Amino acid sequence: MLNILKIRDEFPILKRQINGKPLIYFDNAATSQKPRVVIDAFTEYYQNINANVHRGVHNLSQEATNIYEEARVKLQKHFNAKNTHEIIFTRGTTESINLVASGFSQLLKKDDEIIVSQLEHHSNIVPWQIACEKSGAKLKVIPINEKGEILLDAYKKLLSKKTKVVAISHVSNTLGTINPIKEIINLAHKQNAAVLVDGAQATSHFKVDVQNLDCDFYCTSAHKMYGPTGVGLLYGKEKWLNKLPVYHGGGEMIKEVTFEKTTYADLPFKFEAGTPNIAGVIAFGKSIDYLHNIGFDKIITYENDLLEYATQELQKIPDLKIIGTATHKASVISFIVEGIHPFDIGNIIDKLGIAIRTGNHCTQPIMQHYNITGTARASFAFYNTKKEVDIFIKALQKAIIMLS
Repeated sequence: MLNILKIRDEFPILKRQINGKPLIYFDNAATSQKPRVVIDAFTEYYQNINANVHRGVHNLSQEATNIYEEARVKLQKHFNAKNTHEIIFTRGTTESINLVASGFSQLLKKDDEIIVSQLEHHSNIVPWQIACEKSGAKLKVIPINEKGEILLDAYKKLLSKKTKVVAISHVSNTLGTINPIKEIINLAHKQNAAVLVDGAQATSHFKVDVQNLDCDFYCTSAHKMYGPTGVGLLYGKEKWLNKLPVYHGGGEMIKEVTFEKTTYADLPFKFEAGTPNIAGVIAFGKSIDYLHNIGFDKIITYENDLLEYATQELQKIPDLKIIGTATHKASVISFIVEGIHPFDIGNIIDKLGIAIRTGNHCTQPIMQHYNITGTARASFAFYNTKKEVDIFIKALQKAIIMLS
């Protein structure tokens, strides 16, 4: 069992009031709140170390390098990557995907094919469209059913010897659908295609083992995992990272520079040009420690219970329809209310101290599939409670009455 009172006490922002009401934060799919140990990691670094990494012989630089690289080791162990140099630090999931897509734009040939799904966030669509424009490759799309689940039979028909990359979300940020990633990867590998998994919405809910999945690339962001914004990671199999061309040029990612020729550094530094987000990486490591101290088994059980409870309560509201009813879901609920714009709902319940997300959630193809303009989305974390759900339901009912 989780000690919810203790956990909530560890998140300073949960003591805030919004418009005179205690904050209820149900926008965790956008970004999760930060525990004190993560916030303190920033203060500790800037107050007592504040030196660049990898480049200095002085003591502060060595301290910064050691604690920075310790975070890389933590993430390697957490995701069960085979090697530490398979963990590349980026600004987040979006940059991680762009790094890989940019590299493949130089490896792909005309009429090669890239497969994405109808569930994807724009960040896992647009970079591949750019890669297609540059290379002449073609983009193929896996359709979904009315529950918001990928149609595996359609996916199997899309796969062919022309398929070079499959880019797929582990969990849908809009619908909460948990995709059958391992099966998707196995099928792609039978065609010798590389697979990139967008794990931004998965890694806060359950532990990911990249070797068990056998994915070629896995991307996530620290700020979805109770860590800081502006930092994330790209896991890549060593063979693929060596194949990809460099993404950014500058300091750190070079071995030798002359005006005639530049040679590049070994992994992971080949993809880590410039001064990194040192404090962010260190704090990312702290967020991993924090999650392990709580325990992912406990997180999964608690969040699933909260999701089930919230789903049942929402279904009692007349004219409310949940969008996305996959059998396997993370703790995300998107919904619409007949005759009422989602923005108006979000605006009113914000006045009551409740933060939810409204709009298309950077997934316009999903909205087109359901023939809607947007949804209201409540997304839960392990610091949320059933009492908060009850307050949310009452606020939602009040908003519906006001807007009807």
